[in-house]
Amino acid sequence: MKTIAIIGGGAAGMMCAATLLDHIENPTEDFEIRLFEKNAVLGKKVSISGGGRCNVTTGIADRKILLGKYTRGAEFLKHSLGKFWPKKVREWFETRGVPMKCEADLRVFPVSDSGADVIGTFEKIFGMNQEKITVHRSSDIKDVGYLDGKYRLSSTESEIVADFVVITTGGNAYAHTGSSGDGYGFARRLGHTVTRLGPSLSSFETLENFPKEISGISLPKARLKWNAETFTDGPLLFTHFGISGPAPFAFSSLLAFETIDAERPLKISLSPLAGWQMPDWDSYMEKEAKIHGNREVRNLLDPLPRRLVDALGTAGILPNRILNLKGATLSREDRKTLSKILGEWIPLTLKSRRAGDEFVTAGGVDCDEVDTETLESKISPGLFFAGEVLNVDGVTGGFNLQAAWCTGRTVGKSLIERLESIR
Repeated sequence: MKTIAIIGGGAAGMMCAATLLDHIENPTEDFEIRLFEKNAVLGKKVSISGGGRCNVTTGIADRKILLGKYTRGAEFLKHSLGKFWPKKVREWFETRGVPMKCEADLRVFPVSDSGADVIGTFEKIFGMNQEKITVHRSSDIKDVGYLDGKYRLSSTESEIVADFVVITTGGNAYAHTGSSGDGYGFARRLGHTVTRLGPSLSSFETLENFPKEISGISLPKARLKWNAETFTDGPLLFTHFGISGPAPFAFSSLLAFETIDAERPLKISLSPLAGWQMPDWDSYMEKEAKIHGNREVRNLLDPLPRRLVDALGTAGILPNRILNLKGATLSREDRKTLSKILGEWIPLTLKSRRAGDEFVTAGGVDCDEVDTETLESKISPGLFFAGEVLNVDGVTGGFNLQAAWCTGRTVGKSLIERLESIR
């Protein structure tokens, strides 16, 4: 009998185990699965994603657009994505009793808005197959070695010998969920390279006070920009510490390996309306000033929340002298001044990432050392990787869970083929 040890009971690990249980006939005659999870419960990080609603996957159907959502590892992910596309992920859960819904922003959630239902799907599968899988909860793997064609795992419970090992330990973000980066150490000890690691999908604290003064105000589609190559568009939320929301999260993914702290703050720019440049604002204000000549200029900037306009005036970013003018008295020069600020730059200084806020780790096991189609190590036979432990990560919107589901599925299918070939 062959033993498969899966280290990590998150999205990738659970999907790998479920795939094995779904597709092998008479598995007790051929192999046993041992799933190790350091927490007392499976899928702790999965259950709290999306604010506890669990953003299972995405409704994006276009291949190019979907791959563009991955900051790192898109090319490596192509095979696994193609075999377990977001639509198939959705169908997988729905056929197992968890109906899904696709919201306007194309994020896919359980109809129940409960991550517990997603975890419950796997708990049910494992509970119905207790003779085929042993789930070791609160079991922390301390070391993994390879000797004489076998893997030897040391856990808090015992020593385990396995024929195949799947590392699905996740990254080192959100450490309170158990993602402490153990898998990187295992990979290194088994001969693999781990790329530079960095925090991704985080909020930012700002030096400027105006974001804090309008906490709770949001922009539906803002642009954050560092340089010509580094910018992102999307919803932005002003908070009591700075900025948060999808646009800052995506921006943090692009800046994952940049040092940002009190000694080395990062100066960026904010455009409150992505796509509106200086000529767009100039044309808009010229038209509004003619129609509403008796209104103050600050009241002509209707595309923006009034509290934001006032806060920018108080901060001295938008000149109050101009904001207080009547539309009829707005000169071409003053109009150009406002248009330039709104269309080209509102200065913003990032002084730090929000401590403990990052949800994903950028970087991981070097994908060049892993077979794209099977996800088996090119260095250590019988060793597989799936999920966030790999150098694959995307922006917010269900893309990281999608990567975990599809890579976990690929490893499960690869192991099935391997086991069938040695029967």
